Order: sequence, then C-alpha cells, then structure tokens
Amino acid sequence: MNLLELSKWRYAAKVMNGEKVSQDKIDYILEAIQLAPTSSGMQQFEVFIIKGDELKAQILPIANNQTVVTECSHLLVFASWDNYTEERINEAFENMFEKRGGKDERWDAYRQRIVDLYTNKPEDINAEHTARQAYIAFTYAIIAAAELGLDATPMEGFDADALDKLLGLDKKGLKSVTMLPIGYRAEDDWYGTFKKVRKDKEVLFTELD
Repeated sequence: MNLLELSKWRYAAKVMNGEKVSQDKIDYILEAIQLAPTSSGMQQFEVFIIKGDELKAQILPIANNQTVVTECSHLLVFASWDNYTEERINEAFENMFEKRGGKDERWDAYRQRIVDLYTNKPEDINAEHTARQAYIAFTYAIIAAAELGLDATPMEGFDADALDKLLGLDKKGLKSVTMLPIGYRAEDDWYGTFKKVRKDKEVLFTELD
C-alpha cells in the first residue's frame, strides 16, 4: 500500500490483542524514528521502549486507565529536552562533525548561531520547540508501523509529571510529550467500526497566489 492507502487503513486502536511484535519490526520503526528530520538535525529527544508488563501496569493509572497501554506489545515514550543548553547543542554538533569526518567552518559558525539563539530564549519556549521535534519523529513511527501492518495509537492523555517521575526523566532533563503503544488491533475493537472522518478539502486547504 502507498502512503494514502496506509493512512486510510490505520486508526488509533483503542483495544489491542496482546500479541507480541517481532523485534525486526520494532527495529524498523526505531530506525524510522532515528532517520526522522529535526531542527538543525539535533534530535532533541529520546525514546524509551517499554516491553515489560509490570512497568506497563504502573503506567496504566498514569494514562487514565487506557488499557491499550497494557495490551500493546511495545510502548514507546517520546521525551524531549526540557531546555536548550550550550552543552547539548555542542554535543549534537560534535557528533555531526565526527561522523562527517571533521569540522567544517561553515557548520561551526552555524552551531554558534544556534547556541546564541536558543540559550537566550525562555525555558518554556525552548521546551515547546524541542517537543515539536519529538512529534516529527513520532509521526514517522506511526507511518512505519502502518507500513508493517501494525497498529500504533497516539496518546497524550496521561499525567506527564507522574510519568517523568516514574521513568526518571526529570533527572535526565527530559519531559515526556507523547506515548505510542504498538501492537495489533483486537477484533472487537469498537473504535475500528467507525468511518474515518476528516475535514473536507475545501475547508482544510486554502490556496493563495
């Protein structure tokens, strides 16, 4: 199936059947996340892959008892930087320089502009920006899952502060922004019986000359 066909097939499964997803398919999704574009290529987030039933059970009440959290095969938690720091920016660029075979003066000058730009902005503004980068990769994960015939349910309905504390994200300078249960839809998933509804194109799109 092409992208449009996959988009018509997938939906946010509310009930999964508990079947385990093979590691090669999870690895494919993780590579899609790794390759996703981000602002200045800095990848301002980390992804936590939760497989164990005990930890999923601890997350269940934090996620308003949405059972898809415990029924899924793997639960991905996307956590973004809580702020930009010179150290984080420099680390990201040093990684680029190393893997590209050396420092380029143009990129080094660009790095310094990024440092000057973000380290002078308020923390909350920076946190919003890094969260948006996580969402780009999050979207790649959803598409990759659909390509493999897997269900992936975007979730924001959880207590982020409680999840951060449970996973120790706050101690790492990270904030959870979204979760993505991955698995297989249950045959009796009530949500899958509904027609997919989106805004009409005439409402959604405006052409400007």
